[in-house]
Amino acid sequence: MLSIASRLEQATERPGGRIVFVTPQGHVPVEWARLHEQARAAAAALQARGVGAGDHVAILGPTSRDLVTAIQAVWLAGACVVVLPLPMRMGSLDDFVAQTRARILGADCALVLVDGQLAPFIEAEPGDPPFAELGDVLAGTSGAERYVRPADDLERLAILQFTSGSTSAPKGVMLPERVLGANLDALAGAAGLDVDVDVLVSWLPLYHDMGLVGLLCTSMMSGADLVLAAPQDFLAHPGGWMEWISAYRGTATAGPNFSYVLAARALKRAHDLDLSSLRIALNGAEPVDPATVEAFLAAGAPFGLQPGSAFPAFGMAELAIAGTFPEPGRGLVVDTIDRRVLEAEHRAVETAADARNARRIPLLGRPVPGLEIRVCDPGTGQVLAEREVGELEIRGTSVTPGYYRRPDATAASFHDEWLKTGDLAYLVGEELVLCGRIKDVIIVGGRNVFPEDIERAVANVEGVRAGNVIAFGVEGRKGKETVVVVAEARAPGGDPLDPVLLRRFVHHRVLEVTGVPPHDVVLVEPGTLPKTSSGKLQRSLCRTRYLGAELVPV
Repeated sequence: MLSIASRLEQATERPGGRIVFVTPQGHVPVEWARLHEQARAAAAALQARGVGAGDHVAILGPTSRDLVTAIQAVWLAGACVVVLPLPMRMGSLDDFVAQTRARILGADCALVLVDGQLAPFIEAEPGDPPFAELGDVLAGTSGAERYVRPADDLERLAILQFTSGSTSAPKGVMLPERVLGANLDALAGAAGLDVDVDVLVSWLPLYHDMGLVGLLCTSMMSGADLVLAAPQDFLAHPGGWMEWISAYRGTATAGPNFSYVLAARALKRAHDLDLSSLRIALNGAEPVDPATVEAFLAAGAPFGLQPGSAFPAFGMAELAIAGTFPEPGRGLVVDTIDRRVLEAEHRAVETAADARNARRIPLLGRPVPGLEIRVCDPGTGQVLAEREVGELEIRGTSVTPGYYRRPDATAASFHDEWLKTGDLAYLVGEELVLCGRIKDVIIVGGRNVFPEDIERAVANVEGVRAGNVIAFGVEGRKGKETVVVVAEARAPGGDPLDPVLLRRFVHHRVLEVTGVPPHDVVLVEPGTLPKTSSGKLQRSLCRTRYLGAELVPV
């Protein structure tokens, strides 16, 4: 297997291979060979500051040419990169600074590189590693001749990727070069990557595994073309995503479920786009909603978007990124099952699409090369049969060796050689179907009620912000668990909000889905619900705030 340094060097040999930085000021194409030379100079600058093979370097900055160059420079210096999350909301700066410092100290960083725009918000304190401005390290374009390439070591950590923290405190996932390389090779093979043809398009944050590994690393270490924008530019103008695909003849892209909701809305107002080149629109990082995928495909059809481009997949930081992929070009395939049997008997029994209790769940494909999956009883560890629901376990070449400085978490997450993912799933043939997270399941009357079912149903109530609903369980009377729904509310069309009426609508919607009335419905202002740095809803934190009476209803 090639080392990271060898992959980066070989990527520069493809003539014309480039990255295009998309900014509000314009689009800046840079050949990978040119960026590599600048990264070599920056690696020499890092080495001059004492950074050596095996050190950890944290980087904090917005998506930019400087950030991408610095990431490559850290690898060329033989160090491990720790890309730090940016604040989700400017109102949470104190939390952002505290969480950033905790990650820096928890990762044992030898150096912290901070973009000049963020330097005023976080400064080194006693006990912290040295801080340096990103621009100072990248200053100038000369100095590559002073770079000394470290000896290859496939066991050396390449990435310390903190988990999203959607169900627990973030943990540092260790990704040695051999794990990262194995997953990149598996991803490329399963997706049918052709570096001479494919153009990847991304706006995903580089502190998240899908953005860093799935798109940036795939391009940077193969020489494939990449069109890269910042998350805030996508959120400010979701239609830009489709415009970039059209302009650059993008063939592959990726995003979480909510981003396809925004894209579908933008496509309804779009003109003069050509999406016929897109062959992979990967949907992952959140539970994949078939209705969202279908709405996106329908909105893109007038612009040549092919149904086969839909690519619902499974991945996680503990695998570098790619876990299971469908066959490229197959499109969305849905398993329609009886929701009540799933909840009560933990079995996936097929039913008619128009059945009262039908639940539609997408098939997420087969394991990428080098991985195996199985479904086990969470209590006994017994391997379950097809369509029996249990915990997803994975083993193989792309699995992390564990969590950094967390032997307790590592031991708790492995069963022999198998990684216990914490996901409830079942198999259809060799294909994976996910039902939800074990920690998030609400047990009502002996049934496993999945919060995603409630959240998606409530999101369709007019006045509730789609993608901004959280459902969780609390202890009710006689110690039995009941359902609480917290939803961000906004009156449509600027009309006055009637919270009493809206709560009543939500109450009835939950009753329709679960068969039991919710214990409480809380409506809050937009921007209130807690989310991870990657935009995932934090149900456990929302529950804690609810129990602590910290949520302010509208």
